Amino acid sequence: MALGGLLSNTNFTSFIGPGNLYHLGKDLSPQRGDISCAFVARYGGQNAKDHFSRCWHGMRFHVREPLNEKVSKLIPTFEDEVQRCSSISQRPIHCMNMKLNASRCHYSLSSDLYSCSLIQRRAVYGLGLSKVGKANPACVHYKSEDYDVTESEVNPLASAEGTDEAILLEGNVPQVSSWWQKFPKRWVVVLLCFAAFLLCNMDRVNMSIAILPMSQEFKWNSATVGLIQSSFFWGYLLTQILGGIWADKLGGKLVLGFGVVWWSMATILTPIAARIGLPCLLIMRAFMGIGEGVAMPAMNNMLSKWIPVSERSRSLALVYSGMYLGSVVGLAFSPLLIQKFGWPSVFYSFGSLGSIWFALWLRNAYSSPKDDPDLGIEEKRLILEGNVSNAPVSSIPWKLILSKAPVWALIISHFCHNWGTFILLTWMPTYYNQVLKFNLTESGLLCVLPWLTMAAFANIGGWIADTLVRKGVSITTVRKIMQSIGFLGPAFFLSQLSHVITPAMAVLCMACSQGSDAFSQSGLYSNHQDIGPRYAGVLLGLSNTAGVLAGVFGTAATGLILQRGSWNDVFKVAVALYIIGTLVWNIFSTGEKVLD
Repeated sequence: MALGGLLSNTNFTSFIGPGNLYHLGKDLSPQRGDISCAFVARYGGQNAKDHFSRCWHGMRFHVREPLNEKVSKLIPTFEDEVQRCSSISQRPIHCMNMKLNASRCHYSLSSDLYSCSLIQRRAVYGLGLSKVGKANPACVHYKSEDYDVTESEVNPLASAEGTDEAILLEGNVPQVSSWWQKFPKRWVVVLLCFAAFLLCNMDRVNMSIAILPMSQEFKWNSATVGLIQSSFFWGYLLTQILGGIWADKLGGKLVLGFGVVWWSMATILTPIAARIGLPCLLIMRAFMGIGEGVAMPAMNNMLSKWIPVSERSRSLALVYSGMYLGSVVGLAFSPLLIQKFGWPSVFYSFGSLGSIWFALWLRNAYSSPKDDPDLGIEEKRLILEGNVSNAPVSSIPWKLILSKAPVWALIISHFCHNWGTFILLTWMPTYYNQVLKFNLTESGLLCVLPWLTMAAFANIGGWIADTLVRKGVSITTVRKIMQSIGFLGPAFFLSQLSHVITPAMAVLCMACSQGSDAFSQSGLYSNHQDIGPRYAGVLLGLSNTAGVLAGVFGTAATGLILQRGSWNDVFKVAVALYIIGTLVWNIFSTGEKVLD
């Protein structure tokens, strides 16, 4: 236990309880005397041999001026009595009464909280407000010939004062907290979201590898393969907006947990569905898309409630880098599993990881900081002071949302951004093989490079954006700068592909294009929480629907362009859309809240 008190000019002594500040003792009225006393117990006695001595060596009795002779004699008497009591280390003392007399001046400290043996078994140290425990009431008596102060009342008083006070805790508190106990809870939520997105793309890209042995076993032609690959987007499009509505109304924890369990089960059942028949496999892939479709809106809802604006870009960048790394892991391990255990092993192994994640999610995640009973007061204050109301959304004001120009700036910019991104990620192996003359093995390895580049630059961009916000740059300016890099960077590097003469330079341009594209995580992908934090899930669902449509149409349009033109024509279309997106974003976007 730790005994703490707060210096006060008007209160005799104070203790801190869970979330409140408790003042013990009536005010010493200046009309009735000239003493203002404060009893303070702070962590001291670092060199004491036992916990009991260390606790009580830290107790000091402070008497503010003006002093009289009677009271000044009290201080050494009190300390001597405490030293004597500390020698009693084995016999429990459930009620300690310290009577200190100095010329008819009598103080009594009574408490049923302690025993010497109990204190010796427990760690004694001072904590900040973030480690507040349960405090039992204590009473303090003051008697003298000059003052008639009765037993104090314990009155709760909400306090926002500093966090350096020591406090009174009940329970078995460790003397030194483990590093994982000190780790900010909001970043635990971020890491769990990162892990969810890692699994999301691992389960998504495994089909692109497994489809090769599957098509040989089931005698599928290229048209059937394309149909299977596209069936994922049927469900993915269906739940983008619905996932945002559910997350804003029910909470991100429930919706994201549902999504991971749903798509993990669909992944595990994919081999069974394939052996039953093609229609069953198409339905199962669409079911997987339903689960993954709610992931981004639910995650956006979670972080809008958990992350202060000064950490928003970094947190989102880290979560989205989980998607990029998930693609790397999936592309790297799928061939090894298929070669050693057969193609079904990819779906069984990747899908089963979702159960481990779900167990950690249920134990550590909450939809709102207000729902987390283990969240420290300091961290809760930091989060809630920087965010708006965390109350669930009862209805979605569609007319209001769609009437705002910044919302349409998000939708249009997301479409322009994803057109170029999906073209590169979908057609890149073909470009490497047809234009750069790499074989399929080399193309597969080089496909990993853009994902790694995006993961690295997404986190670099997040750090830069949050640093600018902390230095006082407006959120609007930061979002416009970061998204302009995310648009103009890929546009520039794609325009250079027609001028390069070596494969190495072409690969470098592609990697730089995707690296600068990742700055969008600190631009448009962070803006949903800026303009409407209560509707962050719905806003991301709206804009990501446009982004998915851009991927579907852009991938199909690229095939048509290549039939009649060249790769330069493909890149010119992407560059034109990047420039359109830049103009729309810089004219109509904002970092200010436009939706309450």
